[in-house]
Amino acid sequence: MFNTGPTGRHSTACFAVPCSVPCATFFTHRDSGDQQKGDVYLSPQIFGNITDATLSHGILIVMYSSGLVRLYSFQAITKQFMQQKLDLGCACRWGGTTGTVGEAPFGIPCNIKITDTPPLLFEVSSLENAFQIGGHPWHYIITPNKKKQKGVFHICALKDNSLAKNGIQEMECCSLESDWIYFHPDASGRIIHVGPNQVKVLKLSEVENNSAQHQISEDFVILANREKNKNENLPTVTASGRVVKRNFSILDDDPEQETFKIVDYEDELDLLSVVAVTQIDAEGKAHLDFHCNEYGTLLKSIPLVESWDVTYSHEVYFDRDLVLHIEQKPSRVFSCYVYQMVCDPGEEEETTDKRSKTDHNNFKF
Repeated sequence: MFNTGPTGRHSTACFAVPCSVPCATFFTHRDSGDQQKGDVYLSPQIFGNITDATLSHGILIVMYSSGLVRLYSFQAITKQFMQQKLDLGCACRWGGTTGTVGEAPFGIPCNIKITDTPPLLFEVSSLENAFQIGGHPWHYIITPNKKKQKGVFHICALKDNSLAKNGIQEMECCSLESDWIYFHPDASGRIIHVGPNQVKVLKLSEVENNSAQHQISEDFVILANREKNKNENLPTVTASGRVVKRNFSILDDDPEQETFKIVDYEDELDLLSVVAVTQIDAEGKAHLDFHCNEYGTLLKSIPLVESWDVTYSHEVYFDRDLVLHIEQKPSRVFSCYVYQMVCDPGEEEETTDKRSKTDHNNFKF
């Protein structure tokens, strides 16, 4: 999982072709008004035995089985090692053959040949190569490269690798599925940490009287709607009259308790959407909650009509006035449920939020 900050004006798309040896071939496209193309081969003689590689925001990210992640400037690689510029749809002579770039059988020649190790921008070791960059100023999130550290996240400054104050985040939960963490996609520099029963939105700020150091603190927390288990901590009395407690361990993502499954952000409405699921008897019921992105206040809760089987794969997409729920059943059978938001004049309420002209309370599905 990678996040190298907000998408810039000019993006770089990539396509990786797996090979029989530890290497990778990339087709790149510079989307900046021109049609310049590139095809680059990552040789194991230069980069070693890599397990995966990707391009993101002009950064070449190379991963190794040891957990090591290395970052290189793809712009610098292109400038140093590009043998010939290629323009899509234009005639080109390559290797004694003339053809049209991008058309069969000529295709796109491998015009970036890396013959020496390019300058290294950054490297870090992380469990399962999990690595993200974001925040203001730039910070990164990793999990220490030890199996027993799974579920522990370190937030460090990119400039000097220093750990932020309160930068070790570990959600105290006992669940089958791991919690996850990522930089907020609203470019606010905040961090979202999602567990089975809570969603933490963390903010990054300067330490008082020390502008060189930054700290992590809670901005707000969204909690699942759960009743306290009545069977927990029931007192019992021994034969001698001594009172003891019996503790019953229940998973935090137990299907019979409301559990968060999906958290997303809708940028045009500036809303956080949270899908919560509860298993009732043989079937699960889900509802989609909309929260204020700035304060975390619950604005609307929409029950999903269809049942939610926790053993199936689910995806929920929220875009302006549409909600899509895609369910994958066994044997690759897919179901798609579409909800549309409409204005309900009968439920108009004056909003107290002076920041926005949109009344988030005045909609239904």
